[in-house]
Amino acid sequence: MSRSPVVVIMGHVDHGKSSILEAIKDLRITAKESGGITQHIGAYEIEEKGKMITFIDTPGHEAFSAMRMRGAKVADIAILVVAAEEGLKPQTKEAIEHIKKAGIPMIVAINKIDKSTADPEKVKRELISQDVVVEDMGGKIPSVEVSAKTKKGIDHLLEIILLISEMEDLKADVTVPAEGVVIESRMDSFKGPVATVILEKGMIKKGDLIGTNSVFGKIKGLENFLGKAIDSAGPSVPVRILGFENVAAVGETVRAYQTQDEWKKEEKTAKIEPEVLDILEGQKVVNIILKSDVFGSLEAISEVLKTLPQEKAVLRILKAEVGDVNDTDIKLAKAANAKMICFRVKATPSAIKLAEKEKVTIINFDIIYEIAQAVRNLLEKSLGSETSRTDLGKVKIMAVYKNEKARQVIGGKVTVGVIRRGAYAEVVRNEEIMGKGKIVNLQKDKKEAVEVDKRNECGMMFEGDAKIEEGDILNIYIEERKKAEL
Repeated sequence: MSRSPVVVIMGHVDHGKSSILEAIKDLRITAKESGGITQHIGAYEIEEKGKMITFIDTPGHEAFSAMRMRGAKVADIAILVVAAEEGLKPQTKEAIEHIKKAGIPMIVAINKIDKSTADPEKVKRELISQDVVVEDMGGKIPSVEVSAKTKKGIDHLLEIILLISEMEDLKADVTVPAEGVVIESRMDSFKGPVATVILEKGMIKKGDLIGTNSVFGKIKGLENFLGKAIDSAGPSVPVRILGFENVAAVGETVRAYQTQDEWKKEEKTAKIEPEVLDILEGQKVVNIILKSDVFGSLEAISEVLKTLPQEKAVLRILKAEVGDVNDTDIKLAKAANAKMICFRVKATPSAIKLAEKEKVTIINFDIIYEIAQAVRNLLEKSLGSETSRTDLGKVKIMAVYKNEKARQVIGGKVTVGVIRRGAYAEVVRNEEIMGKGKIVNLQKDKKEAVEVDKRNECGMMFEGDAKIEEGDILNIYIEERKKAEL
C-alpha cells in the first residue's frame, strides 16, 4: 500500500528549524487540535491537499545520529534550513553530511527572507561549495524561500514535499510483522514509559507484544500525536505507545513478536555505523551517553551541554534517557567509543561487570555544573595540545668553523632581538627557508652563555637538517605546547 512521507527538518541551531515546523502546524493544524498537543512527542502529522505528511521534530543532530547509528531508516525527505541573512554555518555543513549519508532527497528551505539583510542568492552560491546545487543554480535540488515569521513560502514548501513523495512512490507492506523506529522516549509520571514510534511496515494494535534491543512490553494503549486514544496504527503515522516495561532508547528498532521468548532469543547487539561518528574531515568528535534519575534533570543537562563551544570539537549525545545504566548502554558505549555520563543513577550489577570487561568508564555526578565542566574537559582533551611559536631574534652568520654530519660550529652577530641556548633556528638564504634546527650550545667571548643579545657576536653549535653557509640568516624562535582550549 502507499504511505505518507516522513520528513526531517535539519540545519543550524538558530536558523529556524523549530520556527518552520511551528509555522506549518499553525497553518495546517486547527487551533482546537493544537490545544490537544500538551507536550513534545517528537513527531507531528498534517494534512495537505488530502494527503498526510509526518514531520519528525528532532531536538538536534544527536537524535538523528542515534537513529541512523542503529541502522534505522528515519525519514524519506530532509529539509535543510539555512538562514537567508547568515548563510552556511558548521552545523549546516554537518546537517548536509547527515542527509547525504542517509541517502534521502533534500529540499533547501532558505528561511528569514523577511529580514532586510536577507541574501538568498549568497546562500545558494555557498551551498555549491558543499556539492548542494539548487535548481536556480542549474542543479536538481529544489529550494524554497520562506519566512517562518510571515508564513510566506510555507505552502510552496509543502507542495514540493508532496511532489517528491509522489516521485519516490513510497510503499509499505502492512501484512508483515510490524517494525518501526523510536523517535522519542520518556518516563511519564502517570502513564509510565512512553515511546513515540513511526512504523516502517506492518500494523500495531492494543495487546500486541513489542520489543526493542533493550526493552520489551505489551501495548496497553496507543495515542496519536494529539494525545487521543486510537485503536491501531500503520506505517508513517506517529504513534505514542504505552506499555513498555522500561524507557526505550531513541533510534532503536521496534518489532512485533508472538511471544516474549521469541524476543529473548533474538540476538541483542549494539549496531553502529562508524561514519556517523566522524562526519566532517578533520573534525574532533566526543561521543557521550547520558543517563539520569528523572526526565527534568536530563533536559536540564542537555540544555547546559548545548551551550558548550563546538567550533573546534563537536559533542555527540548518542543516547539520553532516564534509568539505571544497563548492558545495552555499555555495549553502545564500547561500539561508539563513548563516555558514560550518569546523574544520580546506578549501574546494574551485570552492567558493572560488562563495563569492567569492555573497559568502559562510568562517570557519576550529583551536580549538573560538574557534568558540564567534565564534558568541556573531554572536548578540550580531544583537541590535544597546541604549539605556539614566539620569535626571539635574528643572527647573521659570519663564519663556519666546523662541519659534522648533523652538526656545525658557526659564528655570527645578533642583528635583532636575542639568541638563546636551546632555541630553534630557521636557516634563511636569499629569503628562502633552507631548513630548520636547534642551537644546542652558545658562547659569548669564548665563554658558555645562556643568551646573547643584539649587536653582540657569538659562537654556536647548530644541529639540524640544513647546511649553514656564510651570509645566511638564522631566525631564532621558541615553541611552547599548551593545552588546547575550546
